[in-house]
Amino acid sequence: MDNTNITILKIGGSVITDKSADDGAARINQIERIASEIAGFEGKLIIVHGAGSFGHPQVKRFGLTGKFDHEGSVITHMSVRKLNTMVVEALNSAGVNALPVHPMACTVSNNSRIKNMFLDQIEEMLANGFVPVLHGDMVMDIELGTSVLSGDQIVPYLAIQMKASRIGIGSAEEGVLDDRGEVIPIINNGNFDKIKAYLGGSANTDVTGGMLGKVLELLELSEQSNSTSYIFNAGNTGNISEFLNGKNIGTAIGTRTI
Repeated sequence: MDNTNITILKIGGSVITDKSADDGAARINQIERIASEIAGFEGKLIIVHGAGSFGHPQVKRFGLTGKFDHEGSVITHMSVRKLNTMVVEALNSAGVNALPVHPMACTVSNNSRIKNMFLDQIEEMLANGFVPVLHGDMVMDIELGTSVLSGDQIVPYLAIQMKASRIGIGSAEEGVLDDRGEVIPIINNGNFDKIKAYLGGSANTDVTGGMLGKVLELLELSEQSNSTSYIFNAGNTGNISEFLNGKNIGTAIGTRTI
């Protein structure tokens, strides 16, 4: 298929759920607003959303980052599916031809890193005008039985495999912030060591490494693909549609220099 001009948009779990909740608490008004901003986009789009309170508390409760647990794996997968259904339904209500893609059904990891992801159906969805919607999930793992797969790992994997041209990470922050709370305009290998000190984990339960984990994944992506990603605040009305319309907002991560 013609893989040109694929955009990947990640929507953070902290934007569409109350991440401080002990169990799945969706922010339906935010999900519907985001869906309406996406509705105007006419290019090829893959959406990946975080699990937020539909995944992180469950993983913690069952200790799934350290051990294999049948019940915990099932409960966590079913919980993130619920959130995915809400996102897909909101997108379709807004006029987006969205379809769910559950990583548990198409991905195998090796020691918590993607070993293989079956992408044929995603390629066919894009070729036929659908918007695939993936999410953080539990997946089968050849070393661990099952493991947590975060949206932050799915995005760079898809970007490399699908040769995506534009990557947006919609988080709950304006971008990556320095010690004064100012947005850092660009992060690349030249200034990462200096900036690393500012990057903590996440304010609430996050089993996937918070902002530092995001930046590391995206820096590695830029090395492998020469692409630039943008971390911006998806909680601000208009930011997602501005990103989809080609505006560079938030923090740029990659090889590009100012």
